[in-house]
Amino acid sequence: MTSGDINRIFREKGRTLGSVESFTGGGFAKDITSVSGASHFFKGALVTYATEEKARILGIPYSDIDTYGVVSQEIAGQMASHGKSLLNVDYCVSFTGNAGPTAMEGKKVGEVYIGVAFYDKVQVFGYQLSGDRENIQKEAIKIAYDLLEKIIEKNN
Repeated sequence: MTSGDINRIFREKGRTLGSVESFTGGGFAKDITSVSGASHFFKGALVTYATEEKARILGIPYSDIDTYGVVSQEIAGQMASHGKSLLNVDYCVSFTGNAGPTAMEGKKVGEVYIGVAFYDKVQVFGYQLSGDRENIQKEAIKIAYDLLEKIIEKNN
Protein backbone atom coordinates (compact mmCIF):
# COMPACT_ATOMS: atom_id res chain seq x y z
CA MET A 1 0.00 0.00 0.00
CA THR A 2 1.31 3.45 -0.95
CA SER A 3 0.21 7.07 -0.63
CA GLY A 4 -1.04 6.78 -4.23
CA ASP A 5 -3.24 3.84 -3.26
CA ILE A 6 -4.69 5.80 -0.33
CA ASN A 7 -5.29 8.75 -2.67
CA ARG A 8 -7.25 6.53 -5.06
CA ILE A 9 -9.28 4.76 -2.34
CA PHE A 10 -10.29 7.93 -0.49
CA ARG A 11 -11.22 9.70 -3.72
CA GLU A 12 -13.27 6.71 -4.94
CA LYS A 13 -15.11 6.47 -1.59
CA GLY A 14 -15.62 10.23 -1.37
CA ARG A 15 -14.19 10.39 2.15
CA THR A 16 -11.88 12.91 3.81
CA LEU A 17 -8.69 12.25 5.76
CA GLY A 18 -6.53 14.10 8.23
CA SER A 19 -3.60 13.23 10.48
CA VAL A 20 -2.26 14.02 13.92
CA GLU A 21 1.42 13.19 14.16
CA SER A 22 4.01 13.10 16.88
CA PHE A 23 7.12 10.97 16.27
CA THR A 24 6.55 10.94 12.49
CA GLY A 25 6.93 14.73 12.49
CA GLY A 26 4.57 15.34 9.59
CA GLY A 27 6.01 12.56 7.44
CA PHE A 28 2.60 11.02 6.80
CA ALA A 29 1.16 14.35 5.60
CA LYS A 30 4.23 15.02 3.46
CA ASP A 31 3.94 11.60 1.83
CA ILE A 32 0.17 11.88 1.23
CA THR A 33 0.48 15.35 -0.32
CA SER A 34 3.31 14.30 -2.61
CA VAL A 35 0.68 12.66 -4.85
CA SER A 36 -1.35 14.84 -7.20
CA GLY A 37 -5.00 15.02 -6.23
CA ALA A 38 -4.48 14.84 -2.47
CA SER A 39 -6.36 18.11 -2.04
CA HIS A 40 -9.54 16.27 -3.04
CA PHE A 41 -9.55 14.21 0.17
CA PHE A 42 -6.72 15.24 2.55
CA LYS A 43 -7.83 18.21 4.65
CA GLY A 44 -4.80 18.72 6.85
CA ALA A 45 -2.45 17.64 9.57
CA LEU A 46 -1.47 18.61 13.07
CA VAL A 47 2.05 17.90 14.27
CA THR A 48 1.86 17.85 18.05
CA TYR A 49 5.40 16.77 18.76
CA ALA A 50 5.67 18.33 22.22
CA THR A 51 3.60 17.01 25.10
CA GLU A 52 2.22 20.45 25.93
CA GLU A 53 0.85 20.78 22.38
CA LYS A 54 -1.01 17.50 22.73
CA ALA A 55 -2.72 19.10 25.71
CA ARG A 56 -3.05 22.66 24.39
CA ILE A 57 -4.04 22.05 20.76
CA LEU A 58 -5.75 18.67 21.00
CA GLY A 59 -7.25 19.11 24.46
CA ILE A 60 -5.84 15.88 25.86
CA PRO A 61 -5.97 16.13 29.66
CA TYR A 62 -2.61 16.25 31.42
CA SER A 63 -4.04 13.72 33.88
CA ASP A 64 -4.29 11.19 31.02
CA ILE A 65 -0.78 12.04 29.81
CA ASP A 66 0.54 11.57 33.37
CA THR A 67 -1.36 8.30 33.80
CA TYR A 68 -0.57 6.63 30.48
CA GLY A 69 2.37 8.57 29.00
CA VAL A 70 2.31 10.08 25.52
CA VAL A 71 3.55 6.78 24.08
CA SER A 72 0.39 4.82 24.77
CA GLN A 73 -2.72 3.33 23.26
CA GLU A 74 -4.91 5.73 25.21
CA ILE A 75 -3.17 8.89 23.97
CA ALA A 76 -3.05 7.62 20.37
CA GLY A 77 -6.81 7.12 20.50
CA GLN A 78 -7.42 10.60 21.86
CA MET A 79 -5.09 12.12 19.28
CA ALA A 80 -7.08 10.50 16.47
CA SER A 81 -10.46 11.37 17.97
CA HIS A 82 -9.63 14.99 18.77
CA GLY A 83 -7.94 15.40 15.38
CA LYS A 84 -10.99 14.06 13.57
CA SER A 85 -13.10 16.73 15.23
CA LEU A 86 -10.60 19.60 14.84
CA LEU A 87 -9.88 18.83 11.18
CA ASN A 88 -13.54 18.01 10.41
CA VAL A 89 -12.70 14.81 8.51
CA ASP A 90 -14.28 11.40 8.05
CA TYR A 91 -11.07 9.58 9.01
CA CYS A 92 -8.13 10.72 11.11
CA VAL A 93 -4.94 8.76 11.70
CA SER A 94 -2.63 9.44 14.64
CA PHE A 95 0.95 8.49 15.39
CA THR A 96 2.64 8.41 18.78
CA GLY A 97 5.68 6.42 19.73
CA ASN A 98 9.34 6.30 20.48
CA ALA A 99 11.57 6.35 17.39
CA GLY A 100 14.73 6.58 19.49
CA PRO A 101 17.58 6.55 19.80
CA THR A 102 16.91 6.23 23.56
CA ALA A 103 14.03 4.96 25.65
CA MET A 104 11.49 7.47 26.96
CA GLU A 105 8.83 7.10 29.63
CA GLY A 106 10.27 3.64 30.21
CA LYS A 107 9.06 2.64 26.72
CA LYS A 108 11.38 0.78 24.37
CA VAL A 109 12.69 2.32 21.19
CA GLY A 110 10.34 1.24 18.41
CA GLU A 111 7.18 1.11 20.54
CA VAL A 112 4.53 2.89 18.48
CA TYR A 113 0.77 3.35 18.47
CA ILE A 114 -1.33 4.24 15.45
CA GLY A 115 -4.89 5.37 16.00
CA VAL A 116 -7.67 5.66 13.45
CA ALA A 117 -10.85 7.59 14.23
CA PHE A 118 -13.81 7.18 11.87
CA TYR A 119 -17.53 7.72 12.29
CA ASP A 120 -18.07 7.27 16.04
CA LYS A 121 -15.29 4.69 16.44
CA VAL A 122 -11.60 4.76 17.34
CA GLN A 123 -9.26 1.83 16.82
CA VAL A 124 -5.68 1.82 18.09
CA PHE A 125 -2.95 -0.58 17.08
CA GLY A 126 0.34 -1.08 18.92
CA TYR A 127 3.60 -2.24 17.38
CA GLN A 128 7.18 -2.91 18.38
CA LEU A 129 9.21 -1.83 15.35
CA SER A 130 12.95 -2.11 14.86
CA GLY A 131 15.63 -0.19 13.06
CA ASP A 132 16.89 3.34 13.28
CA ARG A 133 14.75 6.44 13.76
CA GLU A 134 14.05 6.96 10.06
CA ASN A 135 13.16 3.30 9.48
CA ILE A 136 10.74 3.29 12.43
CA GLN A 137 9.02 6.43 11.10
CA LYS A 138 8.75 5.05 7.54
CA GLU A 139 7.51 1.65 8.71
CA ALA A 140 4.81 3.25 10.88
CA ILE A 141 3.58 5.32 7.93
CA LYS A 142 3.46 2.23 5.72
CA ILE A 143 1.52 0.35 8.40
CA ALA A 144 -0.95 3.25 8.62
CA TYR A 145 -1.65 2.98 4.87
CA ASP A 146 -2.50 -0.70 5.30
CA LEU A 147 -4.70 0.01 8.33
CA LEU A 148 -6.56 2.81 6.54
CA GLU A 149 -7.21 0.60 3.52
CA LYS A 150 -8.63 -2.22 5.66
CA ILE A 151 -10.74 0.08 7.81
CA ILE A 152 -12.23 2.14 4.95
CA GLU A 153 -12.99 -0.96 2.88
CA LYS A 154 -14.72 -2.61 5.84
CA ASN A 155 -16.65 0.44 7.07
CA ASN A 156 -17.60 2.35 3.96
